[in-house]
Amino acid sequence: MPVKIRLQRHGKKGKPYYWIVAADSRAKRDGKYLEKLGAYNPNTNPATIELDVDGAVTWLQNGAQPTDTAKAILSYKGAMLKNHLAGGVRKGALTEEQAEEKFNAWLEEKATKIEAKSEGLSKADADAKAKAHEAEKAVNEARIAAAAPVVEEEVAEEAEATTEDAKASSEEE
Repeated sequence: MPVKIRLQRHGKKGKPYYWIVAADSRAKRDGKYLEKLGAYNPNTNPATIELDVDGAVTWLQNGAQPTDTAKAILSYKGAMLKNHLAGGVRKGALTEEQAEEKFNAWLEEKATKIEAKSEGLSKADADAKAKAHEAEKAVNEARIAAAAPVVEEEVAEEAEATTEDAKASSEEE
């Protein structure tokens, strides 16, 4: 039975949410699966991925073939690297401790990259909000400045009108 590691779509229209599953390649996309390995939510930035790395490695060692998208997700979370390191341990190229050390170093490096991206996104968001706030402030100040001279002109016109009325009434007397 050929097994594939693939995505199974859930969620509503326009808001996809995927399960990462090991399934028979002949099963429907959203049909029966052998094991759920994790979840993938592309709606967040950066995308949220929950994955049982050890379960995925077990399926990969047993011959499961990941689809292109699933392979990208497995690489992103380190399952493909862990499978590669396990192959090196089996061949005797390195020890279990060395493989675990390399994998943990890679995970730490990956975590710092992800943290830097999320910080960059939050900083960019804060900068955009600050610029929008400054632009709105400038528009409001311009609107107030435009409204203020009109009021003064009206007051000045009213004052002139009252002085003219006063002159006219004094001339009539």
